[in-house]
Amino acid sequence: MRSLHLSVIATVAATALSAQVPQPIALARAAASPEQLRAAIVANSKDTDLIRGVVAFSDGPDLVVAVKPPAAPKLLLDEVPGPPMVKVGDLYLAYMTVAVGRTHNVAYEVNGAPFGGKTDIPAWAPDAYQHPGVPQGTLTEKLVHTSKIYAGMKSDYWVYTSAGYQPGTPSALMVWQDGEVNVDRKAQSHTLNVIDNLTFKKQIPVMVHVFISPGKIGDKAMRSIEYDTVDDTYPRFLRDEILAEIGAKYSIRADGYSRGIIGESSGAICAFNAAWQMPDQFTRVVSRIGSFTSIQWKPNTLDGGQSYPNKIRKEPKRNIRVWLQDGSEDLENEHGSWPLQNIQMANSLKRQGYDFHFAFGNGTHTRLGGQIEAADELIWLWRGYDPSKTSQTFEMDAAEQAMPLWRIRSFNR
Repeated sequence: MRSLHLSVIATVAATALSAQVPQPIALARAAASPEQLRAAIVANSKDTDLIRGVVAFSDGPDLVVAVKPPAAPKLLLDEVPGPPMVKVGDLYLAYMTVAVGRTHNVAYEVNGAPFGGKTDIPAWAPDAYQHPGVPQGTLTEKLVHTSKIYAGMKSDYWVYTSAGYQPGTPSALMVWQDGEVNVDRKAQSHTLNVIDNLTFKKQIPVMVHVFISPGKIGDKAMRSIEYDTVDDTYPRFLRDEILAEIGAKYSIRADGYSRGIIGESSGAICAFNAAWQMPDQFTRVVSRIGSFTSIQWKPNTLDGGQSYPNKIRKEPKRNIRVWLQDGSEDLENEHGSWPLQNIQMANSLKRQGYDFHFAFGNGTHTRLGGQIEAADELIWLWRGYDPSKTSQTFEMDAAEQAMPLWRIRSFNR
């Protein structure tokens, strides 16, 4: 890193910070000296985190990491050797550019042993950010629905009409589970920015987006009952209550071809289950870190999410399009193995000729893994959409047909 005059660095840093870019990233982009970069890192980090090796700053493709180890470290980026680190005082620093639209893991080796590291570092793609000249959609205030199907359950929801929506002209529909995490434009998800940018570029259709939160009956949280149960109760709740209520106020398409559904973790199996149970209502599915496990399984009484890989192979094929996302470091607990079950889902969908995509990385059980690839998910999900149609037979794309089944190989033993 070459040095710049301090006043130039300060100007660049101030401009970058006004756009919420971390100061160490702004300085690294300005080719500040290692000493100046070190000072910014120390000012923006806890010393205990530097000692533990969990400090990382990222923005778009730029990543700065720092560690205070007992001896010279070897940097690993996504399990492969990273660039050499620069020693500045008692810190070791590295600045690198990484692929966007995914998360990254950083780890260190000191004296041949693992030391510190940070997982799920986001590298947001351009469509995650607001762009000048791109019109924004319209978000309602929080609305509350009281259910009859889940007797007395109250659910919060919001409606977001993308720019270009015209009352009286039926629009495509997207339903988002755990909707509350998507409605704040300044929060982590970046969802509204992605919707606006892709709609503006005509990479997805003008849509009515429904962001719905899990409900409660009194103080009883209903999320797992709604989301993890493998039957048609939640799809009926969406069709007969939520969408009927929204359809009285907004113009939405009734054909499943024009309807998508998306969720994360339990919300992901919920999204898949809705399309599986009612492909006439939903044909486009995004499942992020899906809980295809036995959370709501009851012996001899209820089917469970762990059965879905076998149900796909044994039951009649549904006309649905599915994007799956998961990471190798996802959960393993008494309910099952998230990564192994998602691999099983992918192989079952592939064997049965479904139109699907499996994005499998090295992430943990975090929303970030799916949120950060949202633009790719939505573009793929809605590719070829023709508003003059009400149906399409989904077929596996040629690129996936040429790929083998997923295989598992031990890497940590």
